[in-house]
Amino acid sequence: MGRFTLWRMNWSHSRLTDWGLAKISIEPHGTILDVGCGGGRTVSKLAAIATQGQVCGIDYSDESVAVSQKTNARWIDVGRVEIRQGSVSQLPFPDDVFDLVTAVETHYFWPDLAADTREVFRVLKPGGALILIAEAYKGAKTAAAKLAEKYFPVAGMTLLSVDEHRELFTTAGYSDVRVVEEPGKGWICSIGRKPPKDSAPDNTPEKV
Repeated sequence: MGRFTLWRMNWSHSRLTDWGLAKISIEPHGTILDVGCGGGRTVSKLAAIATQGQVCGIDYSDESVAVSQKTNARWIDVGRVEIRQGSVSQLPFPDDVFDLVTAVETHYFWPDLAADTREVFRVLKPGGALILIAEAYKGAKTAAAKLAEKYFPVAGMTLLSVDEHRELFTTAGYSDVRVVEEPGKGWICSIGRKPPKDSAPDNTPEKV
């Protein structure tokens, strides 16, 4: 059942992922981390875009790690991808490692969203970006979003509004914060950058 769920997530989140990743520039030599890699489809997409880069996926679930490794076997064999078990609350990486960190449909489950967003900030290189991509947000008019608003709190999951997405990033120290919506589908994409060294963060949000 777990493997079937991961396969379904790979399939159902593919268009959402493509929509979100199109909002950022991914360099061919980029070093990228996908947090909550699940079945590994996003890792595979990132490896195909960053053609000369390195992609790491991390997930708390051993089952997800196994499936993601299978999905990305060809990338792993050539040394382009690594999949690890671990938590967003304590990422097993030193400071200033990644050019980009992605999280697709996973930040709902982070144990401490504010602290975990700061933990991602730690492992980003100065100038690096975090992008959160989700198919529901508080205040969206879709049926899925309304169900999420009703049931997520019961399940201990966090659903943010547009303004709360901005606040999450700016409070954690990110600059150049953007929040992009697709109102007809209820999708949302939030992007922020770790300021370059010796520069003050510009926390003026930009809505696209």
